Amino acid sequence: MAFFEIVAHRGIASQAPENTLAAFRRAIELGADAVEFDVRLTADRIPVVYHYYYLDRVTTGVGPIFNYTLAQLRKVDVHCRADPALDTGKISTLAEVMDFINGRIGMEIEIKGPEPEAPDIIAGILCQFKSNWDGIEITSYQPSFLLDIQRLCPGLKVDLLFPRSESWMKLDVVAYQAIHHSRLAHARAVHLHPTQLSADVVAAVKNAGIQIHAWDVNDEAALDRINGLGILRIDTDEFQQAFQYRFRVNQEG
Repeated sequence: MAFFEIVAHRGIASQAPENTLAAFRRAIELGADAVEFDVRLTADRIPVVYHYYYLDRVTTGVGPIFNYTLAQLRKVDVHCRADPALDTGKISTLAEVMDFINGRIGMEIEIKGPEPEAPDIIAGILCQFKSNWDGIEITSYQPSFLLDIQRLCPGLKVDLLFPRSESWMKLDVVAYQAIHHSRLAHARAVHLHPTQLSADVVAAVKNAGIQIHAWDVNDEAALDRINGLGILRIDTDEFQQAFQYRFRVNQEG
């Protein structure tokens, strides 16, 4: 049986511009358990939903997003990476995205930073949607950001993002770092890449009282691995593949 929840990474980015309302709408329509999206600050310190530092080739803007005010970003169009012929989208504020989703689907919100004030500003938005907190988790690579969110939004779930392993790093070090970086962040869960997962890693992290979620689960081998290890939540760019896999395994079971 496959019981894992499926998080659509940046929405359904194969069918709409990533991190836009259209991509999140498709995730809701297709039955994702949650959507993942990224939050950055504009030049006038408004939290907006966008992944990269730079407005790149699929947008009509140029340069780093932190040099743009919200009013300037309103004029930028965003195209779908998978199919530029699809309708364009716009960069939305965090408040607009949360208001649009409004409890219809879970939200996994990554604080990109690096501004020290980012958690305080973002928390001000999150507190406006407290009734939806049960379906929200906040993620970051920065333990200090997660500590700030816990202080500002008591009871909101926080998870630590763990980067890809460096070439020298074996799985024993992955487990050790994942545990202690999660402890630094007081994180509920740590998000690991499928290549960082083994029975020993999973056992060690769980024995430390920390949950494991998996990110970049984008092929059949990764799905087999996370399912065999009992991972309960995955982030994927290939939503329909993961959805069909879960359905098929449950039917077979």
